Amino acid sequence: MGAALSLPLIGLLLRGLGRDPSRIDSPLVGRIAPGFELIPVGGGEPMSLEALRGRVVVMNFWATWCGPCYQEHPVLTEAARLRTDVTFLGIVYEDEEDSVKAYLAKQGSAFPSLMDAGGKAAIAYGVFGVPETFFITPEGVVADKFVGPLTPTALATQLEKARGIHP
Repeated sequence: MGAALSLPLIGLLLRGLGRDPSRIDSPLVGRIAPGFELIPVGGGEPMSLEALRGRVVVMNFWATWCGPCYQEHPVLTEAARLRTDVTFLGIVYEDEEDSVKAYLAKQGSAFPSLMDAGGKAAIAYGVFGVPETFFITPEGVVADKFVGPLTPTALATQLEKARGIHP
């Protein structure tokens, strides 16, 4: 009985060894991205995903209390400065606006951060934690989801996926 149970467990463990730990498949991949209207940090007119149709969108869920978010922030900021063909959005996850304002004043940013009041966008996207980044095609389709801090290489790979998927 022990050997009969051990073999399947060993098989499951071996199968998981080759798996990328930053890869968490989303049921949204290949589907139209859930819409939203969120207020930018500091106020202003709401931004909607629908208004960005026709452009690749990088939507990064983040928080000031998140260490990996702090690590990836310069990667996203630099890419947003260089990539005028892509729209970058920060979606603030379970954080206070005053903390976000202070963080952005100190760290800088090259893209809007939007307050997700009540976590409605995070729920719609199935966010488990931060950072999580969604890559959306110009047609509004979720091309992929990346979990964890983005590196320049990972960001470039994901942007190519977002350009190549059509509904």
